[in-house]
This record gives sequence, C-alpha cells and structure tokens, in this order.
Amino acid sequence: MVILICILVIVALILLWWVGTYNGIKKLEIKVNEGLSGIDVALTKRYDVLTKMLDVVKGYQKHEKEILSEVIRLRSGMTMQERNAANQQMDTAFGRINMLAESYPELKSSNNFIQLQNAILDTEEHLQAARRLYNSNVTAYNGMIVTFPNSVVAHSMGAVAKEFFEAEAAKRQDVKMNF
Repeated sequence: MVILICILVIVALILLWWVGTYNGIKKLEIKVNEGLSGIDVALTKRYDVLTKMLDVVKGYQKHEKEILSEVIRLRSGMTMQERNAANQQMDTAFGRINMLAESYPELKSSNNFIQLQNAILDTEEHLQAARRLYNSNVTAYNGMIVTFPNSVVAHSMGAVAKEFFEAEAAKRQDVKMNF
C-alpha cells in the first residue's frame, strides 16, 4: 500500500511539473506573439507617418507616387524575414524623402514637415523598443524550450524556436563621420 501511494505521489508530481512546464511555454509563446504585435503596431505607425510625410512632400514634387505605392505594398501580412526586408525598404523610402527635403529648402522649413520629422523620430524609438521587447521574449521562449527537462515537454507539444528580429547588415557597420 505504501509503495502504491509513493508511486501515485511521484506520478502526481510529474504530472504537475508537466502541466506547469506546458503552461509556462504557452505563456512565453503568448509574450512572443505580443512582442510581434508590438512590432506590427510600430510598423503601422511608421507607415502612417511616412504616408503623411509623403502627402506633404507631394505638394513639392509629383513623382514621389512610387514611394507611396512601395510603402503601401510593404504593409501587407509578412513573415519575420519579410518584416526585416520591409523594414529595410522603409528605411530606403525614408532616406529618399530626406534627400528630397535637402533639394527643397522651403520643404525643410515647413512646420508640417518638421512636425512629421519629429513624429518619425518618436516612431523609430517606439519601433526599437518593440523590437527589443520581442527579442527579449524570443530569448526567454527559446531558452525555455531547449533546456532539459523542459525540452521534453516542448518537443511533445511541437514547440519550435522563434526567429529574432535582426538589424540589417548595413546598420551593423560603424558610422563614418566626415566633417
């Protein structure tokens, strides 16, 4: 009888550990998805700000229609790799807008343009924070599913490692300052 009780206690402890680990992995997965949603919110905000900036810029030059089309195309549903690529393309579009502003000094001095530039700075900070939160959650999740004995539960539930949001190669280089 004592052996049976010991076996039941051991089985109950293993079952409790299993359920606790399973729930922990699911909670971390939710945090990863929440972080990904934060990146989507920041990218949407960035899109909206860029769209407004383009409206201001359009008053100064008509051919910027292609930039607007490019940004709209970038907004569709994307995988993490596609999000990284879209991020690079939006950086390029923003750079083109800034080059246009350099060509039109009256545009640079426009209050609307200055306000939009400040909004872009705020948006970029929000996007960076969202990326950091996402990557932090991915680190916790990936760590949870690869460590033993949690990896046994993770494998049984089909959990796979999540991708990090990575900086593009050009932004990993040191910035050269020429005066």
